Amino acid sequence: MSDVLDLTRDLIARKSVTPDDAGCQALIAARLQAAGFSIESLRYGEVDNLWATHGQGAPVLVLLGHTDVVPSGPVEAWTSKPFEPEIRDGVLYGRGAADMKSGVAAFVVAAERFVAAHPDHVGTLALLLTSDEEGEAIDGVRRVARTFAERGTRIDWCITGEPSSTATLGDLLRVGRRGSLSATLTVRGVQGHVAYPEKARNPIHDAAPALAELVAWRWDEGFESFPPTSLQISNIAAGTGATNVIPGTATVQFNLRYTPHWDAPKLEAEIAALLDRHGLDYTLAWHRSGEPFYTPEGTLRAAAREVLTTFAGVPPEESTGGGTSDARFIAPLGAQCIEIGPVNASIHQVDEHVRVADLEALPDLYEALVTRLLAGAA
Repeated sequence: MSDVLDLTRDLIARKSVTPDDAGCQALIAARLQAAGFSIESLRYGEVDNLWATHGQGAPVLVLLGHTDVVPSGPVEAWTSKPFEPEIRDGVLYGRGAADMKSGVAAFVVAAERFVAAHPDHVGTLALLLTSDEEGEAIDGVRRVARTFAERGTRIDWCITGEPSSTATLGDLLRVGRRGSLSATLTVRGVQGHVAYPEKARNPIHDAAPALAELVAWRWDEGFESFPPTSLQISNIAAGTGATNVIPGTATVQFNLRYTPHWDAPKLEAEIAALLDRHGLDYTLAWHRSGEPFYTPEGTLRAAAREVLTTFAGVPPEESTGGGTSDARFIAPLGAQCIEIGPVNASIHQVDEHVRVADLEALPDLYEALVTRLLAGAA
């Protein structure tokens, strides 16, 4: 077995369902410390965060990842046990195989190789790992970034190892992410009998015109490589379950994925103004998941494009699609952020997997990129 395959298997075997790290970071910390890294553990609440650094000064390059995984779901639905890694026909199966214990293991191996080959490299190479990426993401990188801001910790470049490739390793380079804003809207009415609507006020009827306007709103036309901002209603709940009762309240949940044309406070104000225009009796509870970020053309993006072109054989697609990642908390520190990782076809699914050939190539990819940035080849 190769070093990266061995480490990935060791990590998968640790049942690190959010926020339990299950000893993954201790295992990694011991390896990196032996390679000459300085280790700092940052535990907030039930969440473990690992900050490992080698070298000093600028530029500061951070390899960002998470050791937690989502639950396996029904174990009986898996071909092999989710936390007992198994290789079948050149494919490694197990929860976290793609998202993202393979990326974390590749980061560690690449970092060990790089500092062994370049012990006196310029700047700082760092790894930042959390056990709170798949959950609420409160005490993970979000909290660490606040600590870094208080300390004045500088980050110039950040590479997130999330599974970003679509069909083959290195075919996509993530150069940004949309912002994410969720809301729970509660519209108050007056409960009553459906036969006497004049004695009641139906909150569903009250909300419907406002919701139709929200859904039809053309927020923007996109930004650079970002698709246009979109709003999706994800849930509507009202009523007692009886067909002859007008409900007293209606609850609507929706989410916006938005471009850098917007920020959360501006979106919240626009939506509240719309609801006010419709005369609704309502309350709104907001959850700000993260602001959008975008890495323009520069040293990091150019180096990544060159490395990925070498590995994939063709230039990568440069995209801002997908959901969110912890890079959204690092970008506000002034860092340029990109995402490069294995194929994402099976993430969060039963029989999650990664091709062994891709896994064994991933440390070479990361090491080549780190070398370009911190060993004078950029």
